[in-house]
Amino acid sequence: MEGRPVRASQEPGSLPRARQGPEPQRLLTTLLGDYWFWREEHIPSAALVRLLEEFGITATSARAALRRVASRGLLTSSRSGRTTAYGLPPRAADVIVTHIRRLLMFGAATPRWDGQWTVVTFSVPEDQRDTRRLLRDGLRLLHFGMLFDAVWVSPHDKTDDVAELVRRLGVPDAMVFRARKVADDDVRPVLDRAFDIAALRARYLRFIDAHLPVAERLATSSPCPAEALRLRTAIMTDWRVFPTLDPDLPAELLPEGWPRDEARRLCVQIYDSLGEPAERRFREILAEFDPELAVLVTHHTFAQVSAMEPPAKRRHTSFDETTDRDRLDLLSRGDLTG
Repeated sequence: MEGRPVRASQEPGSLPRARQGPEPQRLLTTLLGDYWFWREEHIPSAALVRLLEEFGITATSARAALRRVASRGLLTSSRSGRTTAYGLPPRAADVIVTHIRRLLMFGAATPRWDGQWTVVTFSVPEDQRDTRRLLRDGLRLLHFGMLFDAVWVSPHDKTDDVAELVRRLGVPDAMVFRARKVADDDVRPVLDRAFDIAALRARYLRFIDAHLPVAERLATSSPCPAEALRLRTAIMTDWRVFPTLDPDLPAELLPEGWPRDEARRLCVQIYDSLGEPAERRFREILAEFDPELAVLVTHHTFAQVSAMEPPAKRRHTSFDETTDRDRLDLLSRGDLTG
């Protein structure tokens, strides 16, 4: 077992607090990510409200969702006369590409294990509670599991990521090291304490139970464009929580019959097969308000996103911080029962 202390810088950094994202907001961001991918043009707010109405969201709730998503920095607004429109923030394209790739490529392969754990230990004084919370939040975002309050573990090599985190937060008494030996060579106590595998398995099974009937129906019939839009958006809205909730444990640490592969195959099947009719419905609705914008609507598939070149490494942006708040909300609520 080799260890090294991590020296913190004197300038404390910050990580975002958790924030809850109501369902209309998740639907809105899913729709824009699916059909307005990489577009800079702004869409009239009335069109976006109409799109959300397809999902049973009232106009009042839809307008409130637009305002909240914009206030969080995920959208920007503009006005032309009496018309308000919303679009992606300037220079957000690379950020969006990164998040879409992460979402659609998650679970494509199960990592292999090198037999080592990354272990983080730290001591933060009681009068620095905010720093301690930020450190724990950062470890959660890196998919570490907590063994004890100040002992966190991951089966992935996250040494450099943790070193950067503690330097950014200014935590002087922290150590990160790689460890191979577990008492009695039994990793189950570590897994049981640090990662709630049973609850995650149950959530994958609920995902399969909810969407398998849709796949079976699609094998014999084709939905209308409006239903295709609803079904495709529903499965992606449900799938998008898994890259946050699932620590992507190596195959050697997973129980037999782990359901993620089946859940992902189901998601790919439904999402990709409904792309064209769902796009048609999105375009029809937007054409009611702006026919010129409607021709720009498009969709992407899992295969297309997998073939995209990954963006170059970039600095953490305010857009990332906002999505981190959403991820922390899921993790802090232990949202494996939804």
